[in-house]
Amino acid sequence: MIKHRKYNDVKLFLVAIAFISAFNYYLTWSNIKFNWFLVYTYAIDTIQGWLAWWAVRSIIIYLDKKMPYGNRPLKRILVQLVVTTSAGMLIIILLTELVSWILRGRPALANFYFFDIFIIVIWFFVINGVYIGMHYYSEWRESERKREEEKKLRTGGFTVKHGNQNLLLPFADILGFYAEEGYTILLTKENKKYFPDRSLDKIETSLPEVLFFRLNRQYILNRQVLTGF
Repeated sequence: MIKHRKYNDVKLFLVAIAFISAFNYYLTWSNIKFNWFLVYTYAIDTIQGWLAWWAVRSIIIYLDKKMPYGNRPLKRILVQLVVTTSAGMLIIILLTELVSWILRGRPALANFYFFDIFIIVIWFFVINGVYIGMHYYSEWRESERKREEEKKLRTGGFTVKHGNQNLLLPFADILGFYAEEGYTILLTKENKKYFPDRSLDKIETSLPEVLFFRLNRQYILNRQVLTGF
């Protein structure tokens, strides 16, 4: 199974749905006999739950692409709840009826439609709540990551050795780096030169790409000071 980049959810729901299936037995049956028939029906119900969940998950991922939350999150959430719950319930009902006809030769028990189905609807709402929470948690983490990157750009710099001192030169003060006669040279806006003890290749990996770019084998330039080419 392939995990969607936003939802690290597969293992979670494989375990959770197995638990939900067992919990539903506890809610709906007052006298449970532990035998092979129970194991058999529990396995069937759990597989049905997995199939319904996978359909719900696929719909949510599709809506992420076609109808993102954007500026109208309430509409997206309502559409998601209606579509996923309807699709999930349809799968559960069809599979339940199919299994009932195969095993008993008759439709599903009336109790399934008068009681079980409402519990299952609640679980679909819970599953949707988990995915909505995952979405906003992912957005929060992305915003935090961008905030950290911006902070590093404002306060970060490049460390060079100058005599017996280690100097931290702000990125904004650096024009670029270049290689000359076997040396790597750092040039500042004040036309000061420093000599890092690293190659351009190693320096390139330590610089933020949003500020610096590799012009060629000999030069790394600060994007903010480039005025033309």
